[in-house]
Amino acid sequence: MEEMMSLVWEMIMLYGITVIGYMARKTRVLPDGSDYVLTQLVLYITLPALILYSLDFPYEERYLHEFSWLLLLSVTAIVVACSFGFVLRRSAKLQAEQEGVYEGLIVFGNQGFIGYAIIYILLGQVGILYTAVFNFFYIVLIWTYGIYMIARSNASFSWRWLIFNPGVLATLVGFILFLLPFQWPAQVHTLFEMVGLPTIPLSMLIIGILLANLNRTEVWHYIQNRYIWSAVSMRLLIIPLCLFPLLLLPINQTLLVVAILVSATPSAPTIALYARKYDGDPYFASVGSAISTILSMVTITCLYWLLRYFGV
Repeated sequence: MEEMMSLVWEMIMLYGITVIGYMARKTRVLPDGSDYVLTQLVLYITLPALILYSLDFPYEERYLHEFSWLLLLSVTAIVVACSFGFVLRRSAKLQAEQEGVYEGLIVFGNQGFIGYAIIYILLGQVGILYTAVFNFFYIVLIWTYGIYMIARSNASFSWRWLIFNPGVLATLVGFILFLLPFQWPAQVHTLFEMVGLPTIPLSMLIIGILLANLNRTEVWHYIQNRYIWSAVSMRLLIIPLCLFPLLLLPINQTLLVVAILVSATPSAPTIALYARKYDGDPYFASVGSAISTILSMVTITCLYWLLRYFGV
């Protein structure tokens, strides 16, 4: 109970930063386009630094065993999410520009922002290490299949999306160095720590700014769309609950906590950015991401309580 209450208060503080971002945007302290600037800052500077910092561990053979399980858990979560997303999109009666967005809201969670924040709260630096490995396939997928969902036949793909993705590059470099008998000099490690740790508060500020950018009339119109609520329920509850049977397997329970809670993160704001760029419905995406972000404070806490109830 004490640990659960600690998580609740940590999440309240986390979402308190979101409120600060919301108020700063509403009062024009942060100007138009600030969400884009901060997103670029996080994606290209602070998040890669956080990944490199988290992967700067002395090599231990047990990590390879744990990484193998994490990648297997990641593939399982992705297959479950993609299966639900594909089936529900095919059966939904939506406008063409909303179909891919609907699928994207189901499949892709805010694992790179809120995922790191929650696991860091629970597990500290080693949690960032586990989350970076768990998110590896997810990062590749959202920069390829995520775009394809929105643009479909109009999307043109390039290997640059894979090779020069900052998250993929940082994970690859960090993982290679992790396997070698080499660690960053203490000064470089400290530099990565100082640049990387602001990722968490900056990520929550971005979410607050995105919420502040929504028009009230448009928000109310989309709130009444049942497919928004379908995507939110799949993203926050159904997909992570589908991973609970894995508790029966002889897997390190810490890895299962990472897999389930990261898979329960709210829909990624990235889907709205893709929708703007590739002629999808950005308002549908923004409202879905916003609703799931607000409700995730309750659902993630409940899932954590459920894990504790099962003795994890």
